[in-house]
Amino acid sequence: MITELSIHTRGQGLHAFTDQVRDAVASAAVDEGLCTLFIQHTSASLLIQENYDDSARVDLENWLNRLVPENDPLYTHTLEGPDDMPAHIKAALTATQLSIPFRDGALLLGTWQGVYLWEHRHHVGARRVIAHIA
Repeated sequence: MITELSIHTRGQGLHAFTDQVRDAVASAAVDEGLCTLFIQHTSASLLIQENYDDSARVDLENWLNRLVPENDPLYTHTLEGPDDMPAHIKAALTATQLSIPFRDGALLLGTWQGVYLWEHRHHVGARRVIAHIA
């Protein structure tokens, strides 16, 4: 089964959508298998990360922003604003797809793991993630 998830972002940062993935797996009526997620954008990425302490996600965001700063004079792709080229680089350094096993219709994530869309732009709006459940 293939389904499209829409994840609303409020700007840069990690946006949890674990519950949407759980719901998609549950509605697929498949006992066990693999849920593959693919983001249809070049300036955002996917991540499995700590879902208990917000400071871990803040630290990741701060670290990546320091690694790939905005307004670097080396960038030539600047038509869409100072956050666009850094967002492409960040997406290239991170994951655009994830695979999560499931059994008995439940994701086999660890105790403190959550599924996140990592928005690399200051963009506010919806991002599309394709879920393939088999």
